[in-house]
Amino acid sequence: MGPIVIEATRGGVVEARHLVHAVAVADGAVVESCGDPSHLTYFRSSAKPLQALPVVRAWPELDDVEIAIACASHLHRPEQLAPVRSLLARAQSAENELECGAEPTRLEHNCSGKHAAMLALCERMGWAKPGYRLTGHPCQEAMLEQVAEAAEVEPSSIPTAIDGCGVVTYALTLERMAHGFSRLESLDGGLRVADAMRAYPELIRGPGQADTELMRLGQGWVAKGGAEGLLCAASQDGVGVALKVEDGSTRAVRSGIAAFLDRLGYDTGGLGVVSVTNSRAEVVGELRAV
Repeated sequence: MGPIVIEATRGGVVEARHLVHAVAVADGAVVESCGDPSHLTYFRSSAKPLQALPVVRAWPELDDVEIAIACASHLHRPEQLAPVRSLLARAQSAENELECGAEPTRLEHNCSGKHAAMLALCERMGWAKPGYRLTGHPCQEAMLEQVAEAAEVEPSSIPTAIDGCGVVTYALTLERMAHGFSRLESLDGGLRVADAMRAYPELIRGPGQADTELMRLGQGWVAKGGAEGLLCAASQDGVGVALKVEDGSTRAVRSGIAAFLDRLGYDTGGLGVVSVTNSRAEVVGELRAV
């Protein structure tokens, strides 16, 4: 099966086409794929639910909103920043200790929840906090080990680079990403992470976004988007999914995941049709799979 094709139309004319690779894994085996399941790409922010696992194990007293924001790429709304501040308090750290950069401030950076959680992990484990984001720091070594454990690969086999927020990111095939997500709830701390994300999908990103809207369907999905058109998800019945828009376009992710889940027999409601709007908030076109 070739890649899923997402068309963007305006006034009945096709303006753009996006190719989408996707794979579903259950019980260690590929159950469906479109395009190339061996496509290698960086995990980016889709790794956050796995990166939260060492934090949850070290801090069993965390509440669901703190866990959810540790997994989030938030939009710095007030209800999203409050749990970031709570994690910083647990870490006995200040905003200026966040090493994610200022977009527009360090606290408001969309990855500040993950960074605050990493500071909290350092606090609980007795690790030095400066440089927690860098390769070789015990915090990043723990993250690499966790991702490797979930994907069931050797840590040394994972290519790494620096993510947009300054921490280490990991390259895996889509099949290994899907496998890792399929195992999320079976991993130590994974059920707590999954339950927190399902309870607070609006903290993970926001309205209209593929991961938030998939979880809002109320079917038990856990989902997390990543930069450059990536989305990883897991169903409550143990199916892991990884999807990558070949050209990195985030706007094609919602339609792509809906088309792929439709192939798997899941009800996706109106998830797959995404309106194209102009600066006046007028609907002038749409994106959908063809």
